[in-house]
Amino acid sequence: MATKAAKPAAKGADAAEAPPAKSKKMLFIIIGAVLVLAIGGAAAFMLMGGKSKKADEEHSEEKASSKVPVFVVIEPFVVNLQQENGDQFLQVALTLQVPNAETAETLKVFMPQVRSRLLMVLSSKKASELLTSEGKRNLTDEIIDQLGEPFAGGGKGPTITDVFYTSFVIQQQ
Repeated sequence: MATKAAKPAAKGADAAEAPPAKSKKMLFIIIGAVLVLAIGGAAAFMLMGGKSKKADEEHSEEKASSKVPVFVVIEPFVVNLQQENGDQFLQVALTLQVPNAETAETLKVFMPQVRSRLLMVLSSKKASELLTSEGKRNLTDEIIDQLGEPFAGGGKGPTITDVFYTSFVIQQQ
């Protein structure tokens, strides 16, 4: 009978040892999952949000430079206006505002065409059209349209964001 009593005791001992083995496996699985999540999170942070300070500084400088206006100064010139009451002349100096330095360089390269287009627009006007604020605004719109046309063989022309008149004198003889 002692052997019979020993068998149930052995079964109880096996049962007591089995749960710790399962809990160790579960513990290793949980630790492994936590490590995988931690490593994955760190990798995602590095790839998406962990930019270096240098990259952030370059990006902020780029943003700041895009907000700084770029101007192209057009040398003053004189044009004959359409006749109303005798000969009338317009002496004008203007500055073009463009979105970036690349556009400014394009305008400088094509400056003879820029000046020609400006002369064509200005010489088609009458003094009475240019004396009012509305007339100057209309002239500004027309200059932006004309200079926005492509200079060379097609494609897209330069973007002019505004025109500033630094000198605007109408004279009659």
